[in-house]
Amino acid sequence: MKNRSMDLCSGPLLKNIILYSLPIIATGVLQLLFNAADLIVVGRYAGSIAIAAVGSTTSLINLTVNVFLGISVGAGVLVAQGLGAKRHEEVGKVVHTALLFALVCGVVLSFIGIFLLDDCLILMGTPNEVLKLAATYIKIYFLGASSSLVYNFGASILRATGDTKGPLIYLTISGIINVVLNLIFVIFFSMDVAGVALATIISQTVSAVLVVRSLIHRTDACKLYIKRLRFHKTQLIKCLKIGIPAGIQSSLFSISNVLIQSSINSFGATVISGNAAAGNIEGFVFMAMNSFNQTALNFTGQNIGARNIERVKKTLMYCLICSSLVGAVLGVSCFIFGKPLLSIYITDSAAAIEYGIVRLGFVGLTYFLCGLMDTTTGAIRGMGSSFVPMIISIGGVCALRVGIILTIFKMEQFHTLETIYISYPITWAITFIAEFVAYLIIFKKKRKILE
Repeated sequence: MKNRSMDLCSGPLLKNIILYSLPIIATGVLQLLFNAADLIVVGRYAGSIAIAAVGSTTSLINLTVNVFLGISVGAGVLVAQGLGAKRHEEVGKVVHTALLFALVCGVVLSFIGIFLLDDCLILMGTPNEVLKLAATYIKIYFLGASSSLVYNFGASILRATGDTKGPLIYLTISGIINVVLNLIFVIFFSMDVAGVALATIISQTVSAVLVVRSLIHRTDACKLYIKRLRFHKTQLIKCLKIGIPAGIQSSLFSISNVLIQSSINSFGATVISGNAAAGNIEGFVFMAMNSFNQTALNFTGQNIGARNIERVKKTLMYCLICSSLVGAVLGVSCFIFGKPLLSIYITDSAAAIEYGIVRLGFVGLTYFLCGLMDTTTGAIRGMGSSFVPMIISIGGVCALRVGIILTIFKMEQFHTLETIYISYPITWAITFIAEFVAYLIIFKKKRKILE
């Protein structure tokens, strides 16, 4: 099988960043189409309560899964830096350690999702009419945790080599399977949320198998040998050193989102439905911007390994420009076309659509700020520093956002959806400024070491 790797350490930088990012954007969009297909099918054939059930689980799923997905970031950074420095033996050890880690963590996640998350849904204040369906969805979804982690870890490794087309192809295949199974399970077997959850885990298993097959057939340092799967202590510690802060950061984001979801739940099922649909639409904007987070991480990682310090500096500049332009254009478009877009998801509640428009006005229009923040974080991690962005995010996003919910939102005159939604752009802007200052400091130190 031909390796699809791109040389991230030479050639026209801006052109390569764009070529590298486009398949990641397409992959992210396809990944969201899984969720969109879930919501659209269940909304049209099972109603807005079913949409609320699926939507109410999102923040809880992210909270548990992101702890483990952070380790895939660590694996990607080590592979990128190792390839840039031509430390091929170390790269091989990272690959085999990371894939085994994904399998083990998947088993742990399945246990958590099946046996422990019911009570969390209750604690989040999920309405009674939504609770049973939400619990069903989340239990089935977590049966496929191992497949989800294996795919994400494998895709992270492939992207670190410069291959962004492979994950796109594998997700396209599994995405088609997901949509077809959604229709079969929900329409023909009347399985509502259970059907979309089952379709999701089957399609995730397909994507995991394809990414593993790709790694097995590689001819470089990232070639996977099933019999060599084992934990290499040094590489595992390095992965955890970078990955745990990344996972904690993502999970703390999710904790604040769980609190926000709980606050939104207090307004009832109609608001939950509109918020879930709008959040899914905004997800497409996020995935497009987030591609530059991954691009900044891997371009920075390989060029740090190759000691190309000037190329590292230009990488962040180009990625920030691209991320902000994509986020602004798509965010404005989502707001302008908000009503017809929301109508794709919600067919039985005009009120839910109006609530979705409210969210798009506050969050969608300012989403480019989130892109700037995440892209800078990716560049910092690519230099091997993961603890600093974690600390900044704890204060800039999580603590401040939670503080707004626990103080201002509790005041009668500010107990509104608008207060919840305005907390997003405020925290994104503050965190981006702090992240950028941190990047400049870390870059200066790296430059002294490498030059």
